[in-house]
Amino acid sequence: MQADTKIAIFKGRKVRRTLYQNEWWFVINDVVEVLTDTPNVKDYIRKMRIRDKELAKGWGQFVTPLLVETEGGVQKLNCANTEGMFRIIQSIPSPKAEPLKRWLAKVGYERVQEIENPELATKRTRVLYKLKGYSDDWIEKRIRGIAIRDELTDEWQKRGAQEDKDYEILTAEISKATFGITPSEYMDIKGLKRENLRDHMDDFELIFTMLGERATTEIHRNEDSEGVNKLKADSHAGGKIAGDARKALEKRLKRPIVSSHNYLEKKEFQKRLPRRHEM
Repeated sequence: MQADTKIAIFKGRKVRRTLYQNEWWFVINDVVEVLTDTPNVKDYIRKMRIRDKELAKGWGQFVTPLLVETEGGVQKLNCANTEGMFRIIQSIPSPKAEPLKRWLAKVGYERVQEIENPELATKRTRVLYKLKGYSDDWIEKRIRGIAIRDELTDEWQKRGAQEDKDYEILTAEISKATFGITPSEYMDIKGLKRENLRDHMDDFELIFTMLGERATTEIHRNEDSEGVNKLKADSHAGGKIAGDARKALEKRLKRPIVSSHNYLEKKEFQKRLPRRHEM
């Protein structure tokens, strides 16, 4: 039964949310009540849908009834994911909704800028990672890894991978050959749930991930591969190149590369260790 409900705090008020298909879905009534202070949320939503005919027309695309824990027990309530909730907020003529609308306009403007000048997207990504505490060296590797990953998925798309499941299978094939485990198993080792696995990798983990994916891309091009079965075989071959390099390094270092630590935690731990001259 799906009813993993959490409470989000919005402007000091509680908004219920629930995990569904690996993303947060928010209770629509809660969000509308917070932004409007209306005494009758259901009536407000009914009138909003009458007023905004385009929203009403696509209501089923934005809204999904989901099981949510309430004071009266688990009930089915109308919920929307982040994208759907933003569309609903755009239809709320309330001063409390204006800051969100302005923020959405700003994000939209920045996205248009990034389409015209992709370098801006890279710069903003660097700033975000820097604010989270990542080092410049790590950020450069992560940015390079994103570019290598994009290049690889472009090849997959051109060569016959169409479904999301295809990409998952091919990614898992590289990971198994590189690290001996799938991405989901890797996340379990690091204690992650919905976080981005690569954001929690250290330098070597990122480097071997890049090597496996870059090798796979080159194999696809060199052999002019077509079809998911051939792409899968190539992915294993590309991952094995990285896996062999990993094993050679592990043998020399006498320690495993795959670790339960994430980069920032490891960095903070190292900061707390006494310096050699302090011992």
